[in-house]
Amino acid sequence: MANTFKNYATAGVGTSPSTILTASANTTVIGYSIANVTGTTITASVIVTAGGTDCYLIKDALVPAGGALIPIGGDQKLVLEIGDVIKVSTNTAASADVIMSVLEIT
Repeated sequence: MANTFKNYATAGVGTSPSTILTASANTTVIGYSIANVTGTTITASVIVTAGGTDCYLIKDALVPAGGALIPIGGDQKLVLEIGDVIKVSTNTAASADVIMSVLEIT
């Protein structure tokens, strides 16, 4: 099996859920950051679709102006199977940049 480290980045996430990652291999999310690029506090939600079921990883979490939210990192990891999806939305248009670091096993 091959192990490949990858980054996925999406700029300008806003009020419509943006797909950050659709797993194409067995995937472990090892780091995940949502940066508030505005001058005011925003809220952010992360939805994981696994096996056809939508579940919130976080819902309406506060992200301070110029700050970041780290939903996955440190000791926490998230294992995804092929076809699982991670989406992010905020309460403000074009207010967040998202970067995710993953390990894909093929």
